[in-house]
Amino acid sequence: MSSSSSKLVILDRDGVINEDRDDYVKSVDQWIPLRGSLEAIALLNQAGYQIALATNQSGLSRGYFTINDLHAMHSKMETLLKPLGGHIDSIFFCPHQDSHQCDCRKPAPGMMKEIALRYKRTDSTKPLTGVPIVGDSLRDLQAGVALGASPHLVLTGKGEKTLTKGNLPEGTQIHADLLAFANALLENKA
Repeated sequence: MSSSSSKLVILDRDGVINEDRDDYVKSVDQWIPLRGSLEAIALLNQAGYQIALATNQSGLSRGYFTINDLHAMHSKMETLLKPLGGHIDSIFFCPHQDSHQCDCRKPAPGMMKEIALRYKRTDSTKPLTGVPIVGDSLRDLQAGVALGASPHLVLTGKGEKTLTKGNLPEGTQIHADLLAFANALLENKA
């Protein structure tokens, strides 16, 4: 199976895979997986899905944590996934703040473009058509939809608040959490 036809899911991190914090997840000790999220990733992997992580991490540029701290958080995630038969295939992050006006901070589509290139999805102006993007905020969904991804909102993290605010991209599917999304996708209901 070529990269362009492989099964791919794009996930946000904070509030989707792990607990989110208003004061930023700053250390490996503060990186706490949400119930069922790691199992969801393992289920998706075992069904042949590649997992790309796309996460805004402005805490880096704010000085709240270092790149080594970020790598330690991701290493913890991988370590916890391994015994479940799961893994993350690629991690993309934006270290910038909104004020930096970069192209990679969601809702800008820069990270999504990088993911499309990495997975050789360069066929059209909407290279992520049919690829699920799972997030708990509007900006997560907007970034993916810009390149044709299918939006999925989880109600963990900021998801409930995002749902209440409305203005979700057309066709957004709502799931209680990442495990509910994975089950729906694998049952062909997402």
